[in-house]
Amino acid sequence: MQRSLDDLGTPLGDVTFCVLDIETTGTDRGGDLITEIGVVKVRRGECLGTMATLVNPGKAIAASVIVLTGITESMVASAPRIESVLPTLQEFIGDAVIVGHNVGFDMGFINAALLRSDRSSLRNVIIDTLPLARRLLRDEVPDCRLGTLASRFRLDHKPTHRALDDALATTDLLHLLLERAAGLGVMGLDDLMLLPKMGGHPQAAKLKLTHNLPRAPGVYRFLGAYDEVLYVGKAGNLRQRVRSYFGSDDRRKIGPLLRETQRLAHTTTSDPISAEVLELRYLHRLNPRYNRVGTTWQKYCYVRLTTEEAWPRLTVTTEPAAAGVHIGPLSSRAVANAVIEAVQSALPIRRCGSRIGRNFKPAPGAVPCTGARLGVALCPCSGTADEATYWRVIAQVIAACTTAPQLVLDPLWAKIAELAGARRYEEAASMRDRAGAFSAAITRQRLFDQLRSAGEVELQLHNTLLRIRDGVLLSVQEEGQFPHELELPPPQVPRFPATLPRQAADEVLCLARAIDRASFHARLQNCTGQWVWPATPLREVTRLGVAA
Repeated sequence: MQRSLDDLGTPLGDVTFCVLDIETTGTDRGGDLITEIGVVKVRRGECLGTMATLVNPGKAIAASVIVLTGITESMVASAPRIESVLPTLQEFIGDAVIVGHNVGFDMGFINAALLRSDRSSLRNVIIDTLPLARRLLRDEVPDCRLGTLASRFRLDHKPTHRALDDALATTDLLHLLLERAAGLGVMGLDDLMLLPKMGGHPQAAKLKLTHNLPRAPGVYRFLGAYDEVLYVGKAGNLRQRVRSYFGSDDRRKIGPLLRETQRLAHTTTSDPISAEVLELRYLHRLNPRYNRVGTTWQKYCYVRLTTEEAWPRLTVTTEPAAAGVHIGPLSSRAVANAVIEAVQSALPIRRCGSRIGRNFKPAPGAVPCTGARLGVALCPCSGTADEATYWRVIAQVIAACTTAPQLVLDPLWAKIAELAGARRYEEAASMRDRAGAFSAAITRQRLFDQLRSAGEVELQLHNTLLRIRDGVLLSVQEEGQFPHELELPPPQVPRFPATLPRQAADEVLCLARAIDRASFHARLQNCTGQWVWPATPLREVTRLGVAA
């Protein structure tokens, strides 16, 4: 059984545990075999049943093991072989959570036996009481051996190196550990699984800040002194995600973040998409110090074709203009320059950055630019370019940036193949990067345009109705509930086909990608514009195909 969100969020009172222990002929799981199995099934402190059996290993038992366990070869001679025990064991365990003391040893032998019998290994959720005891009891005992713990805490059952006795003792220990863990706010299976990883965390005392977090989708915020928002994140399970910062998350910034954190705030949402959108709005509004992704939208820029000029050119601009053809917003100026280089490598548009008016006349004796001399660009500055021919090139550039990207991609991939065939691998790699940048930019643009051209949309995703206008989320309605807006308002977006402003790009792209992923089971309730989903992958419209 694979772990699922439902399993991990189950309250401990609803979890069925199977506490197991085995005895073996030795410690080598490759050569030694099982001689005894004991399992105790419990829920809410009540024993639901036990399973215990000797197992004939079909080989000699080491003398030291006989002394330790008391299991002799004569005792197992008439016992069943492991192949006949495994079906009963699997049925008894079912989908319960498996528990053991140093349980990796036991599971190694059991799964090895299952594989030798051509059976699938057990994939149940596993809890090891050894690291839990180290986390919760280490300061009170000299060591965390099962016998030491049973003696020091006067458990009802004592381990004897027999499988069922040890499983019963481990069951007593599990109940003791659950009581101790409850004092740290551990109330769910996910909390219990994460607890051992928090043992040495210097900020473990701040775990109490997470006690009131729900197991629901939403947005969480780490707050510092004077309620400064330090970090914003989203999660499908708020409690599980925030508690993970105290254990498994080892990113460099996490330590300083937790040291500064004084309080946690959260907002639940009806679904993960709303959480992602709300996170973006918080990031844009607050620009938290510890966030990087989602806080750089001020650096977004556009590639613009200056169609209002007599001899149009490609430029990079931070704000869209009233005229021209735009690609973007793009994530950086470097990406924008790579897109321009891709177009210039495929089509002979001029490469100089000079603005050329309609009354322009080339200077006498003007020398063609480098691109013109190499035959890769038309040069109006020297008077060698024909205006009608140039505008035919511009028509191709417009088509490539809107409806026919193969006009750029096909020549680029042909050049890549030619360069690779000539073993000019560095030049081929550079051309490939340009093709990739252009492909990604056009794919991104298509997602922008497809969602915005739909106008006002009502879309049913599972049990949530999303109301979207001009590409941004207006309201959310859960089944049986009234529609409600997110706690932060959406960015202002002009009606399509006006160019998308930078501050709205992240939200529009977030929604477009989410809809694209879910398009085959989403239900369109209303649309005032044009609805075209799923998005057409760019690789399907290119001859050689480049993944976006």
